[in-house]
Amino acid sequence: MSTSPAKSQKDGEKEMPFFDHLEELRWHLIRSLLSIVIFGVIIFIFKEFVFGTIIFGPRSESFLTYRLFCQMSEHTCMSPPEFEMIATKVGERFLTHLKVSFWLGFILSFPYIFWEFWRFISPGLLDSEKKAAKGIVFSCSFLFFLGVAFGYFIITPFGLKFLTEYTLSSQEIVTESSSLTSYVGYLTNFTIPSGMLFQMPIAVYILSRIGLLTPDLMKKYRRHALVGIIVLAAIITPPEVVTQILIAIPIFLLYEFSIMISRRAAKKYNTT
Repeated sequence: MSTSPAKSQKDGEKEMPFFDHLEELRWHLIRSLLSIVIFGVIIFIFKEFVFGTIIFGPRSESFLTYRLFCQMSEHTCMSPPEFEMIATKVGERFLTHLKVSFWLGFILSFPYIFWEFWRFISPGLLDSEKKAAKGIVFSCSFLFFLGVAFGYFIITPFGLKFLTEYTLSSQEIVTESSSLTSYVGYLTNFTIPSGMLFQMPIAVYILSRIGLLTPDLMKKYRRHALVGIIVLAAIITPPEVVTQILIAIPIFLLYEFSIMISRRAAKKYNTT
């Protein structure tokens, strides 16, 4: 009688009790949180650079996106949104400083957090599964930072431009202003979810590797995905075709890249 790979791999290994798993998970979480705190403290100290250059960067004409788009063509040239920044609550500046330090700490420590996550789940995987996921920490981290950069340099300026200049009537007389909390909240929503969205190829690879997703299925719903991407681009950009295309193209290319990933993973799945 042949022995399954899973069984042979686990031979000689002592199964860890449930509460030991919880204890191990607790330490992984503690170390991950500690990394966020360490980076957060560093960011908290350098508040002048963090807020002056990074957080308030999309409101400046010297912001990289505005300069590049103006260099491309006069039709794509755009200026930063103009609105008044106000603090509506006592202590709002300090609390916002803490929130920014936490979220930037999370972004910078993402590779370490994912590495801790991988260390926790990898002992339960087969050697073939570990081999298939080789380099996953680097890949996920790279795609996360790429997504955050896309959200910061592309989605944020267009999103702020649209939201601050949206009008209900040509006769309205409204002075645009934003609370500091609201501004930072939108900035966070434009960047971190974008970083998670760029994990699509990794998720597609894993689902395809275990047989739950196929490249044919993704091709079948390609048109639906394209419509969804166009709608998303229309929501986060001003009502102007050129800018909507500039937003939609990278996301659609990410979808097409995920199809290639799915095809490759499916071949490995069928040959194992």
